[in-house]
This record gives sequence, structure tokens and C-alpha cells, in this order.
Amino acid sequence: MKNTQRIAVIGAGISGLSCATSLQQAGFEITVFDKSRGPSGRMSTRLGDGWQCDHGAQYFTARDSEFYTEVMRWQKAGVAELWDARLQVTDGVTFTDKNILKDAQVARFVGVPHNTSPAKFLAESLVLETNTTIQQLEHSSNTWRIKSGEHGWHEQCFDSVVLALPAPQVMTLLQVPLPSIAAIASTVKMRGCWALMLRFSTQLDLSFDGLFVNKAPLSWVARNSSKPKREGEETWILHASAEWSEAHIEDDAESVAATMIVAFLELGGVLPQAWAAHRWRYAEAVAYLDCGFVWDANAKIGLCGDWLNGGKVQGAWLSGKKLAEQLIKN
Repeated sequence: MKNTQRIAVIGAGISGLSCATSLQQAGFEITVFDKSRGPSGRMSTRLGDGWQCDHGAQYFTARDSEFYTEVMRWQKAGVAELWDARLQVTDGVTFTDKNILKDAQVARFVGVPHNTSPAKFLAESLVLETNTTIQQLEHSSNTWRIKSGEHGWHEQCFDSVVLALPAPQVMTLLQVPLPSIAAIASTVKMRGCWALMLRFSTQLDLSFDGLFVNKAPLSWVARNSSKPKREGEETWILHASAEWSEAHIEDDAESVAATMIVAFLELGGVLPQAWAAHRWRYAEAVAYLDCGFVWDANAKIGLCGDWLNGGKVQGAWLSGKKLAEQLIKN
């Protein structure tokens, strides 16, 4: 049944898409806005000429039954598969797998053929306006107006707004129209992450596909090419630790890459034929909230995202789903 309510969802990551698809299925008129060229948020993949590399979230698990059902739907649609990775842990010198044996039976999934695929699948039926950076919200006469840096004030007014954004961006947008909600976001400190994508002409002979690194500057190293249905050149991804990334968040990409590559060489890697860097300003929260979502029934504005629900892809999807259920009740 068609619902006359118009809802703007700002942010096309997993939480925003989860919320938007649930609301649309309930009959609401949904428009999703995102500053990027396409949906996915931090489940992103860099695509180049003959190569690809997931440089955001590396994989996801499904410990919650509801999210597991959704992942099975993704698998059936051909946009997700298991990643049977050889995982190890290192302190920079000693390599071991004993620290992950307790987690060995946990299924790790990835999007196929890219990590962006589940997000694109969710966005297929949605009205999605990309390359649209929302910079201002205005609430009057029980309606919301939104303004983007690229297009100015949107011609349409909305009955409700959902912000599926990192906490610092929520705080900036709501400081004027809703300082009480902005205050919730202000309690969550988020940290950045430098990601370095490496390309090679031949496959590297290393004993792992994914490596948890307990020594700065790195926190994670993975052979992206080991994931199912990846094509093109051999690619590896390096993630810097949150602490190191924050300390060097304003450094230039060349100096960051030089330091991270040296650390990769110390782990047995070799010099890449090419590299590309990406700076995630809001990669993770220092401490996550566990409220799931935020909904202000008077102002008709909601917040969802992994930072409200314990982190991870699962937390993001559940946050968006639970917020949608709250809006449907109202």
C-alpha cells in the first residue's frame, strides 16, 4: 500500500540502505542521497584499469539470525560468498594462527565480485541521488528541507529525515536545527584509517590471505585477490592502525605510503609495481553506543549507523532495519 510520507535518507552505506529498503517495502516514498558516485559507504572497492581492491570493510560476519537471513538472500542473489581465507596474527616478528582458532568456525563473507555488490543490490530499487553532499537541514511547518553543496535547496520537502552518517557529520548537520540530537552524536569519537592498495604483476608467495598485525603502523594486511570472483592483477590491501592513522591523518599520501610499504616489506612482502592510498576520516568509533538507533518522533528525524549499534557491517544493517521498524510503527 502506498504511503504518502516522503522520507529522505542521507547516506547510502549499509545502514542507510537497510533502512531505506525496509521503508520502501512498507510503502513509504524514499529518496536516498549520498556524496559519493555510488552506494556502499565503507564497504567500498577501488576499480582501476585491470585491477580492483576492497579498501574499506574487508569482510563481514553474520552472528545475528536476522542478519544471517539477509546474507543468505545476498548469496542467493549472487552478490555475496564465503571467503575461505588463511588467517594469521603477528606482532611484527612471530606469525601464528593460535589466537584466531577460537574464531575459526565463524563464517566470513565478502561481496562478489566486489565488496560494493551487496550495497548496489540493495540500492537497485531505490531512488538514489549521488554526488550530492548534504550541507544543511531546515525544519519548519512539520517538514524538512535539505540543501546540498552541488545543487542547492532540493525542490522536494520531506516529512521525515534519516541520517545514516558518521557521528561527526551528524553533529555538524544538527547543531542548528536539533542541538539535543547533535549532542548524542557528540559523545562518540571516531578515528580515521589510512588504506593502501598495492598492485603486483605476479602472485606473492606469502603464508596468509589475511593478517591481523599487532604492531604499528599496520593493523591489517590482506591479499584481495584471494577473495572469490576477483579478477585482474594481484592486489593487496594494507590498513594502518587507528592510533597511527590519527597521528598521521593530515600527512600526504606519499609519506604515508612509504612508511606502510616498509612495514609490509618487514612482514615478507615485496615492493609493489603501483599503489593507491585512501584516507578514511571516520573508520571506527573509539567506543560504540548500543542504543541501536535514535528516533525523535516530534521532529521526525532518525539516526542509524554502526556507531549506534556496536560497530561492524552487521551492526550497521541492524541499526537501519530497527530504525525503519520504528518509523513504520509511527
